[in-house]
Amino acid sequence: MARTLAVITGASSGIGATFARKLAPDYDLLLVARRKDRLAELAGVLTAAYQTKVEVCAADLSSAAEIAPLVERIASEPRLGMLVNNAGFGTLGRFWEAPLASQEQMHQLHVMGTMRLTHAALGNMVPRDSGAIINVASVAGFVRSQGSVSYCATKSWMNIFTEGLYLELRGMGSRVTVQALCPGFTYSEFHDAMAINRDRLAAKAFWLSAEQVVDASLAGLRKRQLYLIPGWRYKVLAAVISKLPTKLRVAVESARGKARVNPKQ
Repeated sequence: MARTLAVITGASSGIGATFARKLAPDYDLLLVARRKDRLAELAGVLTAAYQTKVEVCAADLSSAAEIAPLVERIASEPRLGMLVNNAGFGTLGRFWEAPLASQEQMHQLHVMGTMRLTHAALGNMVPRDSGAIINVASVAGFVRSQGSVSYCATKSWMNIFTEGLYLELRGMGSRVTVQALCPGFTYSEFHDAMAINRDRLAAKAFWLSAEQVVDASLAGLRKRQLYLIPGWRYKVLAAVISKLPTKLRVAVESARGKARVNPKQ
């Protein structure tokens, strides 16, 4: 009997690759990222270890032309069981000083890419009353930060978008599950790509492994948790910051954010 299919974007490293390893024993996989060589290497490892069927798709999901075939595949795939919208990146510097192209690409990927893939997946899952979608947002979606304006804004959108979907699905009694996964600082290639000195961002106690993040996500998915924030420190941060009056919250964000405008130093 054919197994259900999990589609994972940003699967070539970090959280995405960890999702692939965790899901391989139970799902066939469609792994999506820009780096085909990394995807093929991971596919080989997972196929050998779990005898799972793994397909790879090299695509830049910020491109309307490149995402279109994946949208069609997700919409028509009868075995679709899970979609993990994990692809994402960050930039450094004040918004108006950063290249506009990078800001547009981030919004295309985090917002439009997530929206298009999710729309296709739900159109497939809801009639079958089965499936799950994990949108990998960030604890940054609960705060604003100097030097990361678009990142925080797009991750906040992912949180709100997922919550809205949760309400719609719950309102119709659907068994389809959605989750906003909101990790904090996670050991992966995400920060390496920006050449950031991790010690400037947070103390070691605040850093989580990709495995910790994914294990928490999948455990929360089984409980149908809407928001999953791995790590007690980040749970406290999100709870406190979201309860502060706007004036006080902005003052806190202003005080903590100055060093993030140029965290390489």
